[in-house]
Amino acid sequence: MKQLCLTNTRENENAHLFTRQLVYSFTHLRMKKMFLLALVCLFNLAVNAQTADSTVVFKSTTHDFGEIQQGVPQTFSFEFVNNGTEPIVIQNVKPSCGCTTPGWTKEPVEPGKSGYVQATYNAAAVGPFSKSLTVTYSGGSKSITLQIKGTVKEAEK
Repeated sequence: MKQLCLTNTRENENAHLFTRQLVYSFTHLRMKKMFLLALVCLFNLAVNAQTADSTVVFKSTTHDFGEIQQGVPQTFSFEFVNNGTEPIVIQNVKPSCGCTTPGWTKEPVEPGKSGYVQATYNAAAVGPFSKSLTVTYSGGSKSITLQIKGTVKEAEK
């Protein structure tokens, strides 16, 4: 009888150990799934945060001047339409460097109406260029980046 109790105790310990390992495995697997789900949610949030707002739709966000002459400033106007239900106000346009001068529609752009953001590149330095303009509108929390590029050729003498 004593041996039977000893055997049952060992079997109980083994069963208890097996149960603990099984619970640990399921808990560990559940934690992995939760971590993976959280990672997917963060990725989705990051992608959505980078998606452009469909309220302001530019005809193009990039302009290639091609080859231009040194010392001859070039200007391009990026046109946009307000597809929202509220007026849009462009609050600021910040160029990536001092070689680009911005201009923009100063008054509110009503829904369905058009506005512009203008970029003038001074073409002072010879070589390829790629400059950006960050446009901030409606409350300062929304922005879009526009780009101009091209190649400045040395002025003819």
